[in-house]
Amino acid sequence: MDAKEISLVEKEVKPVVDLLNDYLANYHIHYQKLRGCHWNVKGQNFFTLHVKFEELYTNAQETIDEIAERVLTLGKPPHSRFSDYISESVIKEINTIGLQDLAMVDALLDDMSVLIQLERDIMEASEKAGDDGTNDMVNKFMQYKEKNTWMLRSFAGKK
Repeated sequence: MDAKEISLVEKEVKPVVDLLNDYLANYHIHYQKLRGCHWNVKGQNFFTLHVKFEELYTNAQETIDEIAERVLTLGKPPHSRFSDYISESVIKEINTIGLQDLAMVDALLDDMSVLIQLERDIMEASEKAGDDGTNDMVNKFMQYKEKNTWMLRSFAGKK
C-alpha cells in the first residue's frame, strides 16, 4: 500500500511519516521508562503509582502499535530496531532502580511534554498534507496525555 491508495500524495505525507517514525522512537523509550517505573516504584505512593504506571504503559503499548500501523498505512515501514529508537529519540533512557517515586513522576512528566510537542508538530504537518486520519489519531493521543499530565502534576503537588 502507498499513500495514493488512500487518496494522499506521497510527497506531501513524507514529512508526516518521518515525524511519525520519530514519534515512534520517542514512544518506545517512554514506554520502557514507564515499565521501569512500574517495576521499581517504592515507598508510600507504591500502590497508587504502581497501578497508574501500569495504566500508562498499557496505553503506551497500544499507542505504539497504532503509530506503527499508521506509518504502514501511509506506505512506509515503521522503525523497529532499538538502536534506531535510542539514536533518534529526544527522550532519553533513565535508570529507574532506586529512583524516588516523585522523581519518577517528574521524569514521566518531562517525557509527556516532549511527546505532546511532537504530537503538535505531527498534527501541523498532517494538516498541511490533508492527512485527517493521522491528525485525528494523534489528537486523541495528545488529549489522553494532556489529561494525565494534569493528573500527575496534581498528584505531585505541582501547579
